[in-house]
Amino acid sequence: MNPLPAAALPRPQSSAGSVGNTAPTSTAASPTGVKGKRSRKRESSSASEQDEYEGSFGDKRRQPGVKRACNECRQQKLRCDVVTEPLYTTCTRCQRLNLECKIESNFKRVGKRSKNAEMEREIVELRRQLGLQQTSPPTTGPTIKAALSTSVSPTISHLPAHQDQYMGSEEAVASLMDLRSGLEGGSFLRSPNAQLLLTRRIGDIVLTHDQVQELFQYFFTFHHPFIPFLDPTRPPDEYHQSSPLLFWVIVSVATRRYDLSLLTALAGPLSELLWKTLAEVPQNYIVVKALCILCTWPLPISSTSSDPTFMLSGLMMQIAMQIGLHRPSHAQDFTKFKVELREEELRDRVRTWATCNAVAQRVATGYGQPPTTFYDWTLAPSGAHEPSFRLSDDVYGRLLIETFSNKVTKALYSNHLDPVGLVSDNERWMHTTFLARDYEDLEQKLHLHGSFSTVYLRAANLHLRLSAFFDSPSSNRYHIDLFALWRSTTSFLEAAFNVNTAAGNVLIYSTNYILQMIIAGGFSLLKLMNSFFASHVDIEYGRNLFNRTIQAIRSISVFTNDLPNRLAEVLAQLWRSSGAGSRRAVATNDSTDSSLQLKVKCRMSMSLVFDSVWRWREEFQAQGRGNLESALRNPTNPDSAVESSATSLADTGLAPSALVGGTLTPSDDFGGESNYEVFDPLNWMLDGLVDLPYDLPMGPDLEVQGLT
Repeated sequence: MNPLPAAALPRPQSSAGSVGNTAPTSTAASPTGVKGKRSRKRESSSASEQDEYEGSFGDKRRQPGVKRACNECRQQKLRCDVVTEPLYTTCTRCQRLNLECKIESNFKRVGKRSKNAEMEREIVELRRQLGLQQTSPPTTGPTIKAALSTSVSPTISHLPAHQDQYMGSEEAVASLMDLRSGLEGGSFLRSPNAQLLLTRRIGDIVLTHDQVQELFQYFFTFHHPFIPFLDPTRPPDEYHQSSPLLFWVIVSVATRRYDLSLLTALAGPLSELLWKTLAEVPQNYIVVKALCILCTWPLPISSTSSDPTFMLSGLMMQIAMQIGLHRPSHAQDFTKFKVELREEELRDRVRTWATCNAVAQRVATGYGQPPTTFYDWTLAPSGAHEPSFRLSDDVYGRLLIETFSNKVTKALYSNHLDPVGLVSDNERWMHTTFLARDYEDLEQKLHLHGSFSTVYLRAANLHLRLSAFFDSPSSNRYHIDLFALWRSTTSFLEAAFNVNTAAGNVLIYSTNYILQMIIAGGFSLLKLMNSFFASHVDIEYGRNLFNRTIQAIRSISVFTNDLPNRLAEVLAQLWRSSGAGSRRAVATNDSTDSSLQLKVKCRMSMSLVFDSVWRWREEFQAQGRGNLESALRNPTNPDSAVESSATSLADTGLAPSALVGGTLTPSDDFGGESNYEVFDPLNWMLDGLVDLPYDLPMGPDLEVQGLT
């Protein structure tokens, strides 16, 4: 009969009254008294715990340093069924909780008390350090403009990716104060200084609570009036909880005029978050809100071929319809769960759907592409009879304007019998007449809706009247249409230059669509003032308005070398080289020629812009000029009589900051070839040879094609 193991032998028990007379259980003498009894109890507990961890594995149980429980189970003092031989098999607990199951020889348990004490000491130290840095209260209200250059940059933390084990103070606060970490019930968060330590992080960028509050206030003060569909009373934390993408999009838009270094740092992480979010299925309709804002204020670019705005606009509409945003009262038809919406939630969905269509229409108009809008019963006037479907006056008025723009596009640029979609001259005249009446009715209906509605309404009228460039010079209505185009151009530019809110003039915060229409208005002035039509208008007024247009485009520009700034330089160079606005260049007769005809006709009302840039490239390539680097350093003065293209506008306040990129000549854009018979509209402008300060993630195929 085999002997029992030593650990299984029965141990003598001492009587209740014999504290000091305990018999030994081994060859070594054991201590007596109470101390000896406690020692034996600890030995018994240790042996039992060792049996629990190691189990019954034969002789291997006695090998030193071998652990039969994984680190996670040892930390919690729980039984573990991990298998190490012949193949390592994860224990049941780690599989159920999705934990990393591993066995380390040097693993030691960490007590909760010591861990909590260390966290408390770190919190106290961080609170003390941040308290010393708080030398002034956060900027709010009317003083927000004074903080543009100083309040964000000095305190933004760019944390290296490798500092995961030894975190800096900002990152430690971000991890300790995350509400999902279980500290929301702690006494610290109830302290008055708790908000000082709340942070938000994306990539290596960490923003404090006060910075986030100020950026949100800046956005809702200056940017949100252009598309008023969010709730300014909601705190930033609620926006982050509903959608991190929406939160960081709002922050990035606010930084356009707040802190360019922060915008540069945010571009990469925001792009990664954007495409990661879009890859998730199904989507939340809050993501549609983020796309509405991002399509309204895209990240700055220097080339149209790297602009994803039109693509994002299509994704925005498709996501909205996939989740049933166009049928807000029947949301359960687009999900496997039963959905019951409250009245406020239903209104928010309707408001988001209306804004989504308005933004998609503006993107299509500004890029000269067919719209992807869907104006159905939900947005029809009949839906306004139900309280839940009733939109605010601002949102509904702007929706009516974009509905009118959609009618213009379908009537004038959607002819299925024409290769480029243009209607015939006779049909264009009839359509223009009826659309002009609709515009007058809409103008009467919206005359009390503020300056923003006026700007969008004038932009829709310019979208209508730019079709005059497709008229035949022999048409009887040619001069009438040109006069209508002149009036629509000047009225839109005047309205755009004077857009105001309670915070003052907000031209520099304008949306991408307003910027595109200002550029179209500038090229329209250039074209009309450099033709036979110039003898019929006020030359001095046209020259002053054109100079204001150049100044407006340069003021809206974010970076020195972004696309708006480069287009402003193209406009200025074309104006001066053509002699537009000069009385000696104006024809004195009423002869009509074909100088206003366009070669590019596939971009709808924006064909004028694409055609003008094409002509600029042809002209400056033939003349051997076009060094855009020196021109961006010293912007061209349209009224200068000097032949050099580097006339400075420093004394007029138009000179931007230092150059960001490199050199470009017109011949560089298509690899030095002078053949323009094949024209790719996606590569029409200064393509990819001058980069902005940040790198957007691009695939390897694009790098091979030279588009980065």
